[in-house]
Amino acid sequence: MNDSNYHNPVMLEECMEGLQIRPEGTYVDVTFGGGGHSRAILQRLGEGGRLVAFDQDADALANGLDDPRFVLLHENFRYLKSFLRLNGIRTIDGLLADLGVSSHQFDEAERGFSTRLDGELDLRMDRRQELTAQELVNSSDEQDLVRILRLYGELPNAPQIARAICTARRDAPIRTTMQLREAVSRHLPRGYENKYLAMIFQALRIEVNGELEALRQMLVQASEVLVPGGRLVVMSYHSLEDRIVKNFVKSGNFEGDIQKDFYGNPLTPLKAISRKAITPSDQELQQNPRSRSAKLRVAEKK
Repeated sequence: MNDSNYHNPVMLEECMEGLQIRPEGTYVDVTFGGGGHSRAILQRLGEGGRLVAFDQDADALANGLDDPRFVLLHENFRYLKSFLRLNGIRTIDGLLADLGVSSHQFDEAERGFSTRLDGELDLRMDRRQELTAQELVNSSDEQDLVRILRLYGELPNAPQIARAICTARRDAPIRTTMQLREAVSRHLPRGYENKYLAMIFQALRIEVNGELEALRQMLVQASEVLVPGGRLVVMSYHSLEDRIVKNFVKSGNFEGDIQKDFYGNPLTPLKAISRKAITPSDQELQQNPRSRSAKLRVAEKK
């Protein structure tokens, strides 16, 4: 199982440029996946450099890199600070996060990430955790499903879809991706079926994995462990994640409210390096269509 089987690292050059790697620095890749970004970081590090990578998906561990400067941790990045400490690291020079689901996860039917392949409705990034999407769709009450679909899927017809799920599960539990697809099929607008299905799956996946809360926790910890001048490079693939990153870079909190000190200076730990999000080049979009929704933000610790 190699990197190409996982996915081509998106905006690789832009990420490396954003990190401004110092050969003797300490860096963190919180979303190791196929290891594409990690390999590129290691190529730019000298003998004294260090790279720590996180991935909560056990499948990614098979891609580990054999390099004395590198350590791969099978952990959720929400525990960033604790696990850096356990590895004797108090400060870092840069952190990279690529928040996309890997191609490998989409292509493994039994993981339940794909709307095209029939498999268990699972959607766990970390299979050590108990809550699965199957449990979520069969045991959540209707109002809770509406909240999840509206909030995380941004679905305009969330109430109808939630009701359809509740109606279908009365006959028999919804256990597979195709059963879920069948349950909601009447409420998928003609011509936009796949788009709506992707939004439903995204909503369930975010809830099952607590993705947005984990992202918030990681960003706060990243801003604490970065050295002044250290870089934060985050790539997101939907507006909910991008908004969290954008607000945090702008204001140091998730509401986007800038607090000021007595002299009127903004109390923000980071400054944005590019005013707007960086998006893939036309060439990359042609070579890797999955990069089309990617937005990259780069910030520097003040």
